[in-house]
Amino acid sequence: MTATISHPPTTEAEDRFSPASPRLSLAPVGSAPALLDGAWWPRSRDLGAELPSLTAVLDQLWGRITRVTVNPTQWPVVPRKVPVAGHVVNVGWFLAEQDPHELLLLSYHVGRWNLLVVPPQTTPDSAAWLMAAASDPRGTLTASRLLEEAARLRTLRDADRAVEAVWDSEGGHEARDLAARRRISMGA
Repeated sequence: MTATISHPPTTEAEDRFSPASPRLSLAPVGSAPALLDGAWWPRSRDLGAELPSLTAVLDQLWGRITRVTVNPTQWPVVPRKVPVAGHVVNVGWFLAEQDPHELLLLSYHVGRWNLLVVPPQTTPDSAAWLMAAASDPRGTLTASRLLEEAARLRTLRDADRAVEAVWDSEGGHEARDLAARRRISMGA
C-alpha cells in the first residue's frame, strides 16, 4: 500500500503558497528496505515554511520527527530549528555526505527515513513519475539518479513530440488517412 497525500490541482499561485497538506508519496509499510522511503514535492524552497506540514503528517505515521538533514545546495536558507505543532525539529545539513535531492528524517525512537525531494518547479507528470518511482519498494536508484532518469525520459518524450509535430505539419496523419479513404472509395 502506498500512502499518497495530495490535493487536487489549483491555480499555481494558490498551490505555491497554500499551507495545505504536503504532496507526499510513501513506500508501503513493511516493504523491504529500499534506498528511498518515498518522495516529497514541496511547493517552494523555503524549508522553514515547508517542513511544518510535512513533519505534522509524518509524526502521525512514523512517530515524532526530531531531526531533519538536507544538502544546502537545494535550499537557499537552512534554519537550525523549525517549530512544528508543539515541538521543535532540529535541522542540519551535510554537503558532501548527503544526496542534494534527498531529505533525511529521524524519529527519536522509531527510525530513519530518506525521501526524494522533487524540485518545486517540476511539472505534474514528471512529479507523479518521480513520486511513484521513489515509493517503489524495489527501487534501487538514488534521489539524484531518479531525477536524471526523469530528465532523460522527458527528453525522449519531447523528441517524440517534435518528430510527431513535423510528421503532422507535413501532412503525415492526414495524408495517410486521405490515402486510405481513396483506396476504400476505389474499392481497393
